[in-house]
Amino acid sequence: MDPLDRLAEPGLDLLRRVDALLAAGVPEGHRVWPLLRRMQVLPGDAVRGFLDLHPTPLASAGHAVRRLVRGYDDVSATLTDPVLWAGPAATAYGQERAALLHHLDDGPESLVGRLESTAGYADALADWVEGSRLALARTLADVLRSAEAVAVVAATAAGPPRRIEPVGPGVADAAEIAARVLAVLSVAYDGVETLLRQWAPSLAESTWRPTVSGRPRYDQPTRVGW
Repeated sequence: MDPLDRLAEPGLDLLRRVDALLAAGVPEGHRVWPLLRRMQVLPGDAVRGFLDLHPTPLASAGHAVRRLVRGYDDVSATLTDPVLWAGPAATAYGQERAALLHHLDDGPESLVGRLESTAGYADALADWVEGSRLALARTLADVLRSAEAVAVVAATAAGPPRRIEPVGPGVADAAEIAARVLAVLSVAYDGVETLLRQWAPSLAESTWRPTVSGRPRYDQPTRVGW
């Protein structure tokens, strides 16, 4: 359990009250408006969705992908074993074997390279989730002890409001809390979009690159063992 998990219950209770006040209207020109338009969600729903993100499954996925590399290493070692034969068939086989080795483990565009990139991407996402959860936890801790939180609780103490003017009690305070929460989530989502752009080229499909040699010849003997 991390700090965000520990703050989830009181934080969601406060944000439920914030959402109820915001549903009645938001003061015109308030800084929360651009954030609401961009996020297309009220802060309570936004935080509830974010609570389901945890770094551990992503980090575990990265470790699992890296374990697959050992299997490719074994195959590559088998393909590099010397073969005691010579002739056109041996030459054709050698060319295909070299192409397969190149495809398996030769640079970032090989299968192993893509596996390592996938594992790195999972690690980067895990770090993003961990850092974003910590930033959101800090913001929730700040708003929970703020004067705005006191005003919001007081305005909603009698239950969900039926009709509140945008300038009514607690509305401006709810808008301020919403702005602070949505701002940190907006930064978090900017971060993950940046990660996707950075890693996308390394996560592309590994394309098979066949040999470019001519057709095999059959006018010479093949010698096996010597």
